[in-house]
Amino acid sequence: MISANVQAQVGVGTSAPKGAEILFDGSRQMLDSKWIYWEGPRFAATPPIKWTIEKDPDGKGTVLNTNDPTAAGGKYGTADIVTKQAFRDFRLHIEFYILKPGGNSGVYLQNRYEIQVLDGDTTSHGMAAVINETPSPYHAYNGVGKWNSYDIVFRAARFQDGKRTEKARLTMYFNGKKVHTNQDINQVWGGPNSGIDGGNDGGKGITDTPGGLKLQAEGHDVYYRNIWIKELDLKKADTDF
Repeated sequence: MISANVQAQVGVGTSAPKGAEILFDGSRQMLDSKWIYWEGPRFAATPPIKWTIEKDPDGKGTVLNTNDPTAAGGKYGTADIVTKQAFRDFRLHIEFYILKPGGNSGVYLQNRYEIQVLDGDTTSHGMAAVINETPSPYHAYNGVGKWNSYDIVFRAARFQDGKRTEKARLTMYFNGKKVHTNQDINQVWGGPNSGIDGGNDGGKGITDTPGGLKLQAEGHDVYYRNIWIKELDLKKADTDF
């Protein structure tokens, strides 16, 4: 198990620990200063970011709505946003709220590996799955109209002489329940429209390139709040916390 410096409280409402970077605090100012549209192969939106700041439906303050008009109809990759800062190893906290049944978004680690946000799907493509790599831990989901949280420690893939020697790995809590422990991630799924390296060798051509945290627009009312990240340097292939 990794050191206590990444061990913060987990679950909805978790505050950022010392040394963490706040990525979204509810303000338009922070959205514009720390995020940009991801200009992937399917990119169709025009700056500034059209995601809206709205009143928290179940709490105080304001939240970020992913429902970009460019992505209406589920056109993923057309209006996703990504942090300007790129990351390797990190501890992440993020909270999401799905307004209506079937709501769809996604949290992409390093703009590569998707942690699914999809109401109603209990498969390996479904809620809180490391997409296509694990079953969905749907039992931990709070449901539509409630806040949910992901707490993740992620270790990037390791390389030697340009070749991957260790796969990316993560441990994750979903609403305070540990649902993935030292889970290896084999590839990028979804093709070139999904993120970095998606178009390399069918998603298997992972490169030694850091990437930002990406959030997916699918044309649905899915909200995010309380997003923070703490950079780590994990020498060992152990993400358990």
